[in-house]
Amino acid sequence: MTEAATFAQDKLEQLTASPWAGIVNGADTATGSTGISYARNWAVADTLNGDQRWVTITINWTDPTKKTNHSIKLRSMVSQ
Repeated sequence: MTEAATFAQDKLEQLTASPWAGIVNGADTATGSTGISYARNWAVADTLNGDQRWVTITINWTDPTKKTNHSIKLRSMVSQ
C-alpha cells in the first residue's frame, strides 16, 4: 500500500511541475522495490472556469502472495 501511494504522489508531483499543456490523461507502469508491478493511470478533467483541472490517479496491483487485486485513488485539483 505504501509503494502504491508513493507512486501516486510521485505522478501528481510530476504533473503539477509540468507546463499547463502537459497535464493530460495518461498511463504507465512502475515496479516497486518489492518487485510488485503497479499499473498507474491518470485522468485529467478541466473545471468550468478553465484555470483548474481535476487530476485523478489510480494505482492497481496484485498482491503476489495472496493473489488479491488492490486499487487506490488519489484526487487533487491543479491550478494554472
